Amino acid sequence: MSTLNKQKIAVLYGGDSAEREVSLSSGQGVANGLRQAGFSVELIDTKGFCLTDLAKRNIDRVFIALHGRGGEDGCVQGALQYMGIPYTGSDVLGSALSMDKIRSKQVFQAQGLPTAAFAVVEKNEYQPSKAQLILDSLGGKVMVKPANEGSSIGMAKAETAEELHLALTNAFVYDKQILVEAWINGPEYTVAILGDEALPSIHMETPREFYDYEAKYQSTTTQYHCPSGLNDQDENELKFLALKAFKATGAKGWGRVDLMRDKDNNWQLLEVNTVPGMTETSLVPKSAKVHGLTFSELVTRIIKISAEK
Repeated sequence: MSTLNKQKIAVLYGGDSAEREVSLSSGQGVANGLRQAGFSVELIDTKGFCLTDLAKRNIDRVFIALHGRGGEDGCVQGALQYMGIPYTGSDVLGSALSMDKIRSKQVFQAQGLPTAAFAVVEKNEYQPSKAQLILDSLGGKVMVKPANEGSSIGMAKAETAEELHLALTNAFVYDKQILVEAWINGPEYTVAILGDEALPSIHMETPREFYDYEAKYQSTTTQYHCPSGLNDQDENELKFLALKAFKATGAKGWGRVDLMRDKDNNWQLLEVNTVPGMTETSLVPKSAKVHGLTFSELVTRIIKISAEK
């Protein structure tokens, strides 16, 4: 650790994705935690920043705190890899696959992992007359998700052809491919991954229709339960499944896996997050705290894991 402590760490944050505001908070939190642990840290907002300038700043390692497109989808990872600069988290493949909700669902299916039925809607092929057919094929109630957005951006519930058409129209603003997923009626959980270990699960509760952007970042009524209240058998099953999903998409280092439990008590995988929120009140730090790690110890561990890989 003494050698790592002497390294200069660049925390990349901000950027120009739809999740910029969340990333600004995450980056500031990570930088504060690393400085508290004794690291030399430079905060770099990547909006308008040329990554090749990192070579001029004597950066030894990068902590990626970018959310969404450009930072979580393999682009930054590929650039850093090309320049030979070590970085935290997943590599190009793991980042790209995990970011794409459609491809990751297809990987889950191929691996025999549980995930809700879904349809893929292409912007250039979509016809409003197909809305009812899509709805009927998925049980009459669905969740609409842009394939490559996070933080619940562009997501909406639909129960009628008119609602589905409107939800798809809005989602097409964010992406050309849209995931339409059968509605899962049940509680939502998340599992933080640190190295090869799954941390204590968190159960999220919101009075809203689903765990949307407002429930995540603006509402004061969202409740987080960690420990989540599961018995030991269910907790172990959930952690095992989360680790399998994490590895299935090629994710590495650290991240978070989101799941729901349907009305029949079956787990259903939602997605893998390779750069989840990292503010002091974000989900991964909440779980790490229950696991016995302070925020500063958590970010230090993420740095150490990146050095080990």
